[in-house]
Amino acid sequence: MSDNAVESFLVLSSARLAPRTIEAYRDDLQHVTAFLGGSPADATHEQLQAYVAQMRADGRAATTIARRIAALRSFYRHQVLVGARTDSPAAELELPKRRRALPKTLSPGEMERLIEATVGTTPRAQRDQALVELMYGAGLRVSEAVGLDKTGVDLDGRLVRVIGKGSKERIVPLGRPAVEALRRYLAHGRPHLDRRHRPELFLNAQGGPLTRAGAFLILRKLAEKAGLEPERVHPHLLRHSFATHLLEGGADLRSVQEMLGHADLATTELYTHVSDRRRRELYFRAHPHARKKSTKR
Repeated sequence: MSDNAVESFLVLSSARLAPRTIEAYRDDLQHVTAFLGGSPADATHEQLQAYVAQMRADGRAATTIARRIAALRSFYRHQVLVGARTDSPAAELELPKRRRALPKTLSPGEMERLIEATVGTTPRAQRDQALVELMYGAGLRVSEAVGLDKTGVDLDGRLVRVIGKGSKERIVPLGRPAVEALRRYLAHGRPHLDRRHRPELFLNAQGGPLTRAGAFLILRKLAEKAGLEPERVHPHLLRHSFATHLLEGGADLRSVQEMLGHADLATTELYTHVSDRRRRELYFRAHPHARKKSTKR
């Protein structure tokens, strides 16, 4: 339904916001208009509280509720700015608490199966092994891995120099398996792929730079070969596994934060919850007095 106040807000907002944002605002404000049976410009705080309560009762996701409250707050800020209202009835609406999902990981055994699936003598097999060993061994984001030049890895020093988010540089140590896989690839595999004299470390079958989509496809195929669920395995899963396995092995949180390039320690702390959960599962599965007792006498 058309609403002059909403249309005015959307038109003015389109000068500074992306078209997708404007469409999202339109959808959200139409939803609240349908609930109110009239323009949100005339809504009271109590009506908006009832709207939020109804969304909760309907089982709407916390992200959806939060987004719609944000749209309402933007709308009422505009209303106050143009003098149509003196207050925002959405200002005191309570945002739903959003739970951060724990990162999913591969177990060490599953990771070994994935690495074993890369074994081969062809140039592409050597590239795939080097890619998987590097991403898991250094916890790289896929964009960081495919963005590496040949000069980004120091095999003698067993280090990789990474340009991460915000163009921040970090240096991450490399384990021996990753170094050996990279040596084989650089000596025997990459020369066969490098038809265009490219600077990138990882090349595709045509000799161009390997893309993010290419890395995704490589991992899907390797996962299938390893007997893992292909839809479950993606480049970031290797990064999650890197962090979790380090913490399970006794690495300190600050060091893992630096290796991952996280700006906020709270992001890294998510992996401690994964480690704690896995330890609990192992305990209840393995300890004689923790196992579920039989009811038989």
